[in-house]
Amino acid sequence: MSKGMYVPKESQPKQGGQASGKAKDGKRKIVAQNKKARHDYAIVDTYEAGLVLTGTEVKSLRQGRASLTDGFVQIDGNEAWLHNAHIPEYSQGTWTNHTVRRKRKLLLHREEIDKLEAKTQETGHTIVPLALYFKDGRAKAEIALARGKKEYDKRQTLREKQDRRESDRAIAAAKRKQRGQ
Repeated sequence: MSKGMYVPKESQPKQGGQASGKAKDGKRKIVAQNKKARHDYAIVDTYEAGLVLTGTEVKSLRQGRASLTDGFVQIDGNEAWLHNAHIPEYSQGTWTNHTVRRKRKLLLHREEIDKLEAKTQETGHTIVPLALYFKDGRAKAEIALARGKKEYDKRQTLREKQDRRESDRAIAAAKRKQRGQ
């Protein structure tokens, strides 16, 4: 830059630790959700866990391909494991491709693992995966301590959801009608 020349603030080079191409906003890019778990279980508490994955698993997740429908979390010893999560093979992968339904290690703090293990010893409690997503470039799993719902609880939840939807539609129709006058 020459001396005395005005340079707008936007075009000045960035100073500090962040590279210009990387966003540091902490937003979640959701890859897969387990809607069935929210229907079948009453969620008691949720946790965010890191995932230990192979390279082809990460690439397959970045393509948005995964299913948590049959997934569950089990605590073995002092480690938490995600079982039956379906991450399909990476299409451009070679012989190094991963096994589709292998168990994957979850990264949690020791206190969280101890708390989850104590709660799952109680009858009716289990740990289910709710979502897989990327946060700041790292694969994360949202897991929940949950209690199984009875059939009438599920029907009650569906009724409440339908009532909420109908009331929202009625309010929207009233607002449209009011604007039209």
